[in-house]
Amino acid sequence: MKHALAIAATAMVFALAGCSSKGKTREPADLQSIDNVKVKASVVWKRSLGDSDGLRGGFEIDVQSDAVFAADADGDVYALETETGKTIWQAETGERVISGPASSGNLVLVGTRDAEVIALSRADGSEVWRSQLSSEVLASPAGDGDTVIARTVDGRVFALSAADGTRLWTFDRTVPSLTLRGLSRPVMVGPAVLVGLDGGRLVALRVDTGEVLWEQVVASPTGRSELERLVDVDADPIAVGGGVFALSYGGELVLIDPRSGDSRWDRSIRSYTGGTVFGTRGLAVSDADGVVWALDAESGAAVWKQEELQYRMLSQPAAIGDYIAVADYKGYIHFLSPGDGRIVGRTHALSDPVQAAPVVVNDRLYMLDIDGHLVVLELKEAG
Repeated sequence: MKHALAIAATAMVFALAGCSSKGKTREPADLQSIDNVKVKASVVWKRSLGDSDGLRGGFEIDVQSDAVFAADADGDVYALETETGKTIWQAETGERVISGPASSGNLVLVGTRDAEVIALSRADGSEVWRSQLSSEVLASPAGDGDTVIARTVDGRVFALSAADGTRLWTFDRTVPSLTLRGLSRPVMVGPAVLVGLDGGRLVALRVDTGEVLWEQVVASPTGRSELERLVDVDADPIAVGGGVFALSYGGELVLIDPRSGDSRWDRSIRSYTGGTVFGTRGLAVSDADGVVWALDAESGAAVWKQEELQYRMLSQPAAIGDYIAVADYKGYIHFLSPGDGRIVGRTHALSDPVQAAPVVVNDRLYMLDIDGHLVVLELKEAG
């Protein structure tokens, strides 16, 4: 029942996003011409993989020195050459994959709609083990080489042995009756794993025992209806330097001390996609209305906001070179100046919305849309 409600909530949220307080439809903003193009993008390579069946899940791109790993809803997992995109291996799991892949040591991990974590050999894609959990593994698993952390939609966090998939411990929290469809990925930081909860909290657990180290409120439910009280922490926590940034759909962005769990500052921004750090002290966030914000990471003060892309269902931003990249629902990728947020470049390299977090490695931008198109871009100064 919770699974069905989560899907319904997603549809309702997007429906509400299309209406203003005066009842007028909030149409996606028309793209404006760019007066002074500063940067252009060229395609290094592009691959068409299987799609995500239109389901919001935890698919991601894992870029490593030896391969680029990706997966699709048909259960296929791919290892691709980093320079060409050619297939190194393709594994057919035969399962309904919904999250991952994530590499961990000699393993490549995916989660399924049928409550399994499947571990494949990083070398050739052969199956090493699979572990049955309690419900859909909607967030990409995470691992440190010894332990695998997996999340399920019923509010549980599981620690599994990387050697054979046996269960080490379980953490459980009650899930609200109505949530967005999506879960933030567990983020491992030293001896702790950070987990964003549907109830609007961020919790730090010991990787070896599952003990709660601290728990911090990111956003508290408010409003009369269940929809108004949505506070899911679905954006991945961002652990940088001495702080952790946590975002909630309930409308709060919080900087947390990773040692004590104390909040350093908070700001009212509603997001389910997340953000990225840039420069020496910048944080870029795309909010639920399609506004891109730049904040001072040390104080939370707004530096600028870009409103020309409102209601275009923006992806998580990514910092590449001297620019900030963000994709929209039609596959346009926009490049923003980090100084003032102006749009200074654009390319139409994809076809559909981007749900997977963009990845930047070695000055290359990797993006995957929900139709399974994976593109790798390089930037150059215009003119």
